[in-house]
Amino acid sequence: MEQLISNRKYELTRNNKIIPIVMMAIGVIAVVMGFMTDKTRAWAVLLHNDFYFTAMALASAFFIAFNYAAQAGWAVGIKRIPEAITGFLKFGMVGLILIFIFGHHDLYHWTHPELYDKASPEYDRILAGKSGFLNVPFYITRLVAYAIIWIGFSMAFRKHSLLEDTDGNIVHYKKCVTLGAVFLVFFAVTSSTSAWDILMSIDSHWFSTLFGWYTFAGLFVSGMAMITMFTLYLKGRGYMDHINENHLHDVGKFMFAFSIFWTYLWFSQFMLIWYANLPEEVVYFHTRWLHYRTMWIGNFFVNFIAPFLILMTRDAKRQRIILWVGGCIIFLGHWIDVYLMVMPGTVGTEWHLGFIEFGTMIGFLGLFIWSTLNELSKAAIVPQHHPMMQESLHHHI
Repeated sequence: MEQLISNRKYELTRNNKIIPIVMMAIGVIAVVMGFMTDKTRAWAVLLHNDFYFTAMALASAFFIAFNYAAQAGWAVGIKRIPEAITGFLKFGMVGLILIFIFGHHDLYHWTHPELYDKASPEYDRILAGKSGFLNVPFYITRLVAYAIIWIGFSMAFRKHSLLEDTDGNIVHYKKCVTLGAVFLVFFAVTSSTSAWDILMSIDSHWFSTLFGWYTFAGLFVSGMAMITMFTLYLKGRGYMDHINENHLHDVGKFMFAFSIFWTYLWFSQFMLIWYANLPEEVVYFHTRWLHYRTMWIGNFFVNFIAPFLILMTRDAKRQRIILWVGGCIIFLGHWIDVYLMVMPGTVGTEWHLGFIEFGTMIGFLGLFIWSTLNELSKAAIVPQHHPMMQESLHHHI
């Protein structure tokens, strides 16, 4: 059975190529319309979507790493999916670097040089004190470092995974275990610092010690939702018959648990700032309460109440249709969550939710799907010669 299912690769046909291409074309039209109407809005929408999809790809690299480090066997049957998703990292990181280089003046207030000139009436003492960290050369250096670390490790995981298929040498698995442990150390630091850089520095006078954890929870649960939906798609197409309801139960538990964890951090960050009631801290939530209230309150219901009720029971986590619904809700919910991190500090009160926002999201989703399916077509869907493959095939809970 293992040999039979391991030989299959995803077949790219005209139909599953054309849909992502059409989606990308919609995204291009939306971006062009954005720049024709409001340049700041266009850059903000690009940043919002690029970060969100890059975060899901990074979550897939994290998923691979902690399963190797923990030497978990259950996830071996689906690991080619997160491996393929990490292929988007190269597109996402190039996009983030280019967005900053060409759009930083519209997105990041701290990049304006007059704020650091003591002779200028716009001199900002607070930002001047942060200039050792928030300066353009160092910022770009950090973005490049994130790209090298994340893409480098994901390519190393992929390389040894494919070599394992070829020669079956146990050394590749052992190297991936070591790589996973090392990557987790880098991820622990860079997942937080990148959130500070890309998102928190938009509101450059504000900071939160919980922001890194909060962003991590969101990126991981949305990444797990995407892994789950690709698993269900491939299973529905007959590529993953070895995946049973026990595997689905496990990915469902991740989606359920981290939706609760995200809510804990969402509430903790808000409650502590609300209780302290310090002007330099409450300004972040004050803006969102005044001008984004419906979306901000809805964020709680979409990202906590809905996944909690849908995925609460054991049976729900084992039903494909329920996991599809839960995955779609989490995907859209955390897209809104990132929207609320980006837009108040960039476009302020002039926010919109229209074709430019949704069209750009569709475009990035099309690129994300195309990249993942393209990677899936390059190797067997199920790993061959993995030492824990039999454990995954006989997984039961």
